Amino acid sequence: MSIFNEHLANLATESVDSRYSDIDRMSVAELAATMNAADAEVPAAVARALPQIAPAIEAASERMSRGGRLLYVGAGTPGRIGILDASECPPTFGTPPSLVVGIIAGGPSAIVHPAEGAEDDELAGSAAMDEAGITPNDTVIGIASSGRTPYVIAAVRRAGERGALTVGLSCNLDTPLSAVAEHAIEVAVGPEVLAGSTRLKAGTAQKLVLNMFSTIVMVQQGKTYGNLMVDLNPSNHKLRERAIGMVAAIAGVDRAVVAATLESAGFNVKIAAVMLRLGIDRPAAEQRLSDAGGRLRAALGE
Repeated sequence: MSIFNEHLANLATESVDSRYSDIDRMSVAELAATMNAADAEVPAAVARALPQIAPAIEAASERMSRGGRLLYVGAGTPGRIGILDASECPPTFGTPPSLVVGIIAGGPSAIVHPAEGAEDDELAGSAAMDEAGITPNDTVIGIASSGRTPYVIAAVRRAGERGALTVGLSCNLDTPLSAVAEHAIEVAVGPEVLAGSTRLKAGTAQKLVLNMFSTIVMVQQGKTYGNLMVDLNPSNHKLRERAIGMVAAIAGVDRAVVAATLESAGFNVKIAAVMLRLGIDRPAAEQRLSDAGGRLRAALGE
């Protein structure tokens, strides 16, 4: 059942699920267990969408290999989730902030101060793609729980007109967003515990899918060695300790030796690992990594 008008009546994410009709009568423990059970349905919904997700990631990785960027576009919660994922890429993978970018309807102030009306502005969605200078090497992922957000649809349409790879991520089936995107990803999570509050299951699903996009694309770009974040930016004590531990494991040497080598390598994990594993100086290690396209495994001759 939907409590909304005919335009929303067929959206599962807007439906009222009778299983949750008495949540205001539940104890805290009962409600926590109910929400946890609902959340447990999300990974299965993502799994069902994997045949849509994997080809989109492969295409995005290929574009990035040609020098392209990954851009997330959303309004409200989906926009904030995109910005969250993008903001984690520089410290995790040592990427410039311009490589993975989040764009939200209403601009940066909407991250903290909701600008709900901005989601209806189609002209602004289209203009955002022009302002971002979208190119054919870029990938633009439009994120909308309903799959019908005008700002996002317009942005994805305009990105496609500019030649970019376009992906539509929604939590309903057969959506208008899917219709304008080259790759449609529909993670059907069903009704929310709190009817229409798509920051819940739908938001969780979007975060899981974006985790896959950014992580897998970066793995494909050689930003990891096995499951180690060898391109991380060691900008604090914890991350420097992590860098020392990674080089020690890769090179099989004492942490004290690693710490000194990392200092001489500008705390670059890849350079230090090549120096220690191959017994070469920093310039030679840098050249070897350059010849390997920055891929540590290839630089080590593995």
